[in-house]
Amino acid sequence: MKDADGYFPERVAATYDDSSEGMFDPAFTDTVAEVLAGLAGGGRALEFGIGTGRIALPLARRGVEVHGIDLSLAMVARLRAKPGGDAIPVAIGDFATTTMDGTFALAYLVFNTIENLTTQDAQVACFRNAAAHLAPGGCFVIEVGVPELRRLPPGQNVHAVARDPRRSGRSTSTTRPPRR
Repeated sequence: MKDADGYFPERVAATYDDSSEGMFDPAFTDTVAEVLAGLAGGGRALEFGIGTGRIALPLARRGVEVHGIDLSLAMVARLRAKPGGDAIPVAIGDFATTTMDGTFALAYLVFNTIENLTTQDAQVACFRNAAAHLAPGGCFVIEVGVPELRRLPPGQNVHAVARDPRRSGRSTSTTRPPRR
């Protein structure tokens, strides 16, 4: 495992909330928080990969007691700097194995965060960790994007994404024909 800021250091955290993607639009985050509040049903919620609080803060404003786990000290520092962010308990560590005290009505991973676990074993460990945190009848929610395969040109089955370190973690993508 990398050090606590190996994946999301300050240079990424500093611009994380500036994304032009609709996922950061308050209308979107409020809608997600409303759905999650309903699933929590008045119980506590645990966010795996809480980051800067994009979802945790609007969920907490709805009266849900939110806790979080995150690997990045820089991302959590950004959460703490926001109104209400200092009231959310956060454990620093890998969300596949790090634990919090007590049980939760809801555990959730949003915005493709599950993809930060790059092996099947790590993903299975995450599911086990969520199950260990959930109260009987609790709910585990995972949000991931599904690629639009219809957008690939005929004969192509790959959509390659390359990270450009000069662009603060933003990605560019291209399509390539399959290898023969």
